[in-house]
Parts: sequence; C-alpha cells; structure tokens
Amino acid sequence: MNLENLVAVSGISGIFRIAANRNNGLIIEDLISGKKRFASSRKHQFSPLESIAIYTDDGDSVELKKVFQNMLEQQDDNPPVSANSRPDELHDYFMDVLPNYDKDKVRTGDIKKVIKWFEFLQQNDLFSLESDSKEDEEE
Repeated sequence: MNLENLVAVSGISGIFRIAANRNNGLIIEDLISGKKRFASSRKHQFSPLESIAIYTDDGDSVELKKVFQNMLEQQDDNPPVSANSRPDELHDYFMDVLPNYDKDKVRTGDIKKVIKWFEFLQQNDLFSLESDSKEDEEE
C-alpha cells in the first residue's frame, strides 16, 4: 500500500494527489474527476498521508499505512462503522483495528477522518492500484 503523493488539505474535504509543487503552494489533483487546482500554502495546510501516524500507549506511533492495512485485513469480520456513528462505537471499532492506540491523544474526530479516508480510498479502488504498483516494483 503506497500513500506517496496523497495529501489531505485543510479547508478542502477529501484526499488529493500532488500534481506539482510550487514555492507558494501545491497543485493538487482530485482523485475522482482528475481536475487540478492550486492550493495556496498561505490559506491551507498540507498533510501527506504517508507522514500521518496514530499515537499508541507505549509513547510511539503507528503509520497510517499500517492502520489501513489492519482495516483491510479485518474488513470481512469487522467492517468499518459509519463515520457518523456514536463516539463509543467509533472508539470500539478503532480498538479492534489498533488495540494499543492512545485513547487520550486520539480524538473521535481523528478516528472519523481515518474511516472516511479508508472508505474513500477503497471505494475508488486506490488500494488495489497501489498494491499493483508495489508488485511491479518488486519484479
């Protein structure tokens, strides 16, 4: 699973691909429509998905990639709850996905974002495309 070039942009919902880098912002590409637009670094903050991690109880953190992998592996037995579920349901689900996540530092909103991003990437078959490109690199 490769999250390289995928970015979350503050103030704009969704996940985008980095199309180009400018000194005053990024040109981002909508993953569904393919439309590109400029996002100013003065107005927006950029969070590359490959650099996002979830805090754990042991003071360390787990990469988002590993959390997504756990969600994929458990999908048949434990499908993701709706991002609009009650906070206790969200935390119970996340406890199954990542048992040692830090309950004090990981907020309900963070769990909602992870679930929304996972569903978006899965609905648009971006997990399978990323897996295929990784397999191509290994050959």
